[in-house]
Amino acid sequence: MHWLHKLRGLRTLWSTEMSRRTLHITLGRMSSIPWGHLDVPDKFNFASNVIDPWADLEKAGKRPQGPALWWVNGDGVEVKWSFRELSELSQQAANVLSGACRLQRGDRVAVVLPRVPEWWLVTLGCFRAGLVFMPGTVQMKSKDILYRLQMSKARAIVAGDEVAQEVDAIASDCPSLRIKLLVSEKSRDGWLNFRTLLQEAPATHQCVETGSREAAAIYFTSGTSGLPKMAEHTHSSLGIKAQLDAGTWTGLQAWDIVWTISDTGWILNILTAFLEPWTLGACVFIHLLPRFDPQTILKVLSSYPIHSLVAAPLVYRMLLQQDLSSYKFPHLQNCFTGGETLLPDTLENWRAQTGLDIREFYGQTETGVTCRVSKTMKIKPGSLGTAFPHYDVQVIDEEGHVLPPGQEGDMAVRVKPVRPVGIFSGYVDNPQKTAANIRGDFWLLGDRGIKDQDGYFQFVGRADDIINSSGYRIGPSEVENALMEHPAVAETAVISSPDPVRGEVVKAFVVLAPEFLSRDQDQLTKELQQHVKSVTAPYKYPRKLEFVLDLPKTISGKIQRAKLRAREWKTSEQARAQ
Repeated sequence: MHWLHKLRGLRTLWSTEMSRRTLHITLGRMSSIPWGHLDVPDKFNFASNVIDPWADLEKAGKRPQGPALWWVNGDGVEVKWSFRELSELSQQAANVLSGACRLQRGDRVAVVLPRVPEWWLVTLGCFRAGLVFMPGTVQMKSKDILYRLQMSKARAIVAGDEVAQEVDAIASDCPSLRIKLLVSEKSRDGWLNFRTLLQEAPATHQCVETGSREAAAIYFTSGTSGLPKMAEHTHSSLGIKAQLDAGTWTGLQAWDIVWTISDTGWILNILTAFLEPWTLGACVFIHLLPRFDPQTILKVLSSYPIHSLVAAPLVYRMLLQQDLSSYKFPHLQNCFTGGETLLPDTLENWRAQTGLDIREFYGQTETGVTCRVSKTMKIKPGSLGTAFPHYDVQVIDEEGHVLPPGQEGDMAVRVKPVRPVGIFSGYVDNPQKTAANIRGDFWLLGDRGIKDQDGYFQFVGRADDIINSSGYRIGPSEVENALMEHPAVAETAVISSPDPVRGEVVKAFVVLAPEFLSRDQDQLTKELQQHVKSVTAPYKYPRKLEFVLDLPKTISGKIQRAKLRAREWKTSEQARAQ
């Protein structure tokens, strides 16, 4: 009998057993507890509180062995790990980190890997060893990596061939960096080979009893000014929040297989391709997907028993450009999206061609998922859904007062008098920036919205200059700094520009240095775009570039991005109307 069918028959047995082993609060009780009134345990570790109990049930024969992680690379190579195997391998990974690498509890570890199984192993190994993991995209260049290693004082970096050369170029400028772990079949001078060490590592590890409020992860998040900030999450804001959220929006069951198409550097990956499914005992499906290819995605959905798909709206828009009549998705039942606005026509076209709904969720790096349209909720096109039960999300005015339904304001989560489980600890070494984002009793989400009579939120627009392109959050100053390094650029301002496929893209207004005024502008545009790609992560480069004689500024000389952005979006709307 297939393990999926065996699992259905034993669901009641192991779900009862599992509830006794975790937080001692059933999911049903969790959903009825108001925000800020949860009895959070002093100790929590996702590895020992979630992964190991599932492994124990497998060993006891109370949960048939089946994949907890199912990885494919598109060339016929597959990896399948049950919870028992995942538990044992992650214990070996923890031994590599705390043993061979001699990392100590609280040390920070940069993890810059593509969608390979080792990303999940290393992250889980960090949980076990009490290390603070810091995910990053493999699209980073040496300058991005240097900034992150210096700011975080990381003791170690785990990386693949994709960025090893970039790391070596700046490692000597990172005095705190002691260990470089390479995930590769090759060897490299100055690096320890993770796969070799993993094979040699002991199979048992005593999991660190981490405090629920102890640091677990740091995500670098873009801001409207300056370089990315370090957003710190705890074992509580990640793992315990997953316990609260589990089953209340995705509808995942323990026999389901979920595929999240996300960069490993983004928080979405750990939320929906790690914490949520494994809390519920579901299987995480991963495709290496070295480059985005709609046809590969469609073939995978047709060939594998994937029950739930999580992807940015861009993915659905790109899939809809293919001939969907050639594909059948016999197992797919749930589709979810977040990270950018889901256009109503994307929802309607997907439903018409597949018979499936797309359900939105909404959140940010600092808060995790805050709103969602769950399986039991009515879908309202253009709506982000309602807040999770343990979050009090409101639309507030400039004074921090809650606005009545139907009025536009700033979306925010109540953090006073009690900080709800799931909110990050704050920006590391930057309490002023953390405090500046609190208005009255609320944490600002950075978006403008409207709350209707049913509690559904409608996204109106960004409240700041952040550019959200295909789910990638891009701070304008990061692109501006990269452009200013080129001798042709005297001044520049970067804003968002509407795009029919990506929602919005990066646009740069450039004032040229006098000696470059006679240059061919088409050629110079390509040169500047390539320059940005070469000094920072390529997804940040300006897809649109306009040369201007000057930039709008305040009386004090500050560039007014808001004026440029308003003009850009108004011009695009007028062009569409014609």
